[in-house]
Amino acid sequence: MEIISNVHLVDNTTSHCYLLVDKELTLIDTGFPCYINKILRYITNELDRKPSELKTIILTHSDIDHSGNARRLKKITGASIAIHETDAEVITRRTARMFPTSRIGFLLKFFNKRMTPPFEVDYRLREGDVLSGLTVIHIPGHTPGSIALHDITRKILFTGDTLSYRDGYVKGPSKRYSMDIQQAFQSIQKYSTLDFTIMLAGHGDPLLVDASLKVKQYLKQKH
Repeated sequence: MEIISNVHLVDNTTSHCYLLVDKELTLIDTGFPCYINKILRYITNELDRKPSELKTIILTHSDIDHSGNARRLKKITGASIAIHETDAEVITRRTARMFPTSRIGFLLKFFNKRMTPPFEVDYRLREGDVLSGLTVIHIPGHTPGSIALHDITRKILFTGDTLSYRDGYVKGPSKRYSMDIQQAFQSIQKYSTLDFTIMLAGHGDPLLVDASLKVKQYLKQKH
């Protein structure tokens, strides 16, 4: 589904995957491992493009529902994989993966262990890096290497799992999904300084009007 010009949502992949269409294709997040064919079919059937035109995969964090198809997509398309340097250590298994202490955390641990072999990444991102026209904002808390991506020109903010929009309301970090809930709330204060009209999250609904204002109102309530 094309949300706005040249920004497409591949939904029903457990988490949202966003395809940015230009001379080359960029994919933000890759969904749960069993949904790889949805992404490939979207590229070929909906965009009328070749999988080899996917050049960059940016992961907002290391959770399986966001990184689950990255390794196989790279193998099929040749795309480069980018993720924050902290979560890169988890993806490559150089650092042990931590999980929330909730039941959700237990399930994530179960699936990660069985369904995501380690893989190498091409770009280890840091705060302020720019890739595919997107500026990296480090928002630790959900995971240590969670990021948001800010398209400054088009005023779009991709928030991963740091914020969402559901039932007409901005929703913040949840304790049962976050490794460090206090850090998560501290990190999202960065959004109050950004200029964006549209917010596209890893879960929930697209926020297409007055996104910055609504996020600032939410942050003010939680401050």
